[in-house]
Amino acid sequence: MMLLHIDASARVERSITRALSGSFVKTWLAERPSDAIVRRDVGLHPPTFVSQEWIAACFAAENERTAEQHAILALSDELIAEVESAEVIVLGTPMYNYGMPASLKAWFDQVVRIGKTFSFDLDRGDFPLEPILDGKTLVTLTSKGEFGFQPGGVREHMNHLDGHIKSIAHYLGVTESHSIHVEYQEFRDDRHRMSREKAESDTVDLAKRLAANCKQ
Repeated sequence: MMLLHIDASARVERSITRALSGSFVKTWLAERPSDAIVRRDVGLHPPTFVSQEWIAACFAAENERTAEQHAILALSDELIAEVESAEVIVLGTPMYNYGMPASLKAWFDQVVRIGKTFSFDLDRGDFPLEPILDGKTLVTLTSKGEFGFQPGGVREHMNHLDGHIKSIAHYLGVTESHSIHVEYQEFRDDRHRMSREKAESDTVDLAKRLAANCKQ
């Protein structure tokens, strides 16, 4: 079984989401030591942004692409292959300016690709896109500087991170999703401490539970 471990924080030493994702993977391996882990650090090594040349290569028929177009899509092919091989995707990401980091958006743009992770057919009517992949579990571990971003919260309308990931995850083949959040980071008070402690505990519990389910 393969687990894809993605980190999107630009921080390293002080990153809360890196600590959470690392804890998840460590706990998982304690339960399933023979599983393969593929690490993709988009925070330190951001994928290239989509360009006009990338789009042209993407929509060209595979057997008609030039050598240059194949080279342009090489990173996209590599990232998609990692997603295809993974049964579980663990994503650690902070909220930047109420949305996802640009590096993570670049990763999604490289991975969500016609003919590779989704198909397009106008005969389906108003919903022509369908995912090609399926059966994957996504664990999203986030950190937010403020609070109240969950449904019914005072900043629900400002949360452009969780909903965005949920919408795009459909085209990664995600059929089971779990989210754990740390809030109050900018306040550095007891609320933040308790939020982080709960997230740390929940992360370990979730990793154990999912790993145990895989054993069945």
